[in-house]
Amino acid sequence: MKTLRSILIALTVLLMASVAQAQQTNVRAKVPFDFVVGDQAYSAGEYSLKSILTDGIPIRVDNLRESTAAIAMSTTCTAANRSTSTKLVFHRMGNEYFLYQIWQEGSTSGREFPVSKAELLLAQNHEKPELVIVAANIS
Repeated sequence: MKTLRSILIALTVLLMASVAQAQQTNVRAKVPFDFVVGDQAYSAGEYSLKSILTDGIPIRVDNLRESTAAIAMSTTCTAANRSTSTKLVFHRMGNEYFLYQIWQEGSTSGREFPVSKAELLLAQNHEKPELVIVAANIS
């Protein structure tokens, strides 16, 4: 009985560790246009987006060429099927790009960013977002 209990505890710990790992974001992408995350503007360039905590909520956004970084808050988003690629998904409204989601290949959960004030204003002016996908790599 003690052996069975020990095995169940070990399996539970392993399962919890894999779930925590699945929530981690760690991707790199070359973004060919200026964009906004939350209310922070970023110039085009190569970026690293990485979870700061195990819950994956705060995401550190690093411009690798300019050595600048900021923190953006995110929430979990889910899909019925596993993502077939690692990618950044943007909303484009007019000439403005807003980071919307991050997906990692093989996962059914990603990270989603809140709508910025600028995006909200454009939406109020009847702009409809177009989805723009930028390929990324797990780093």
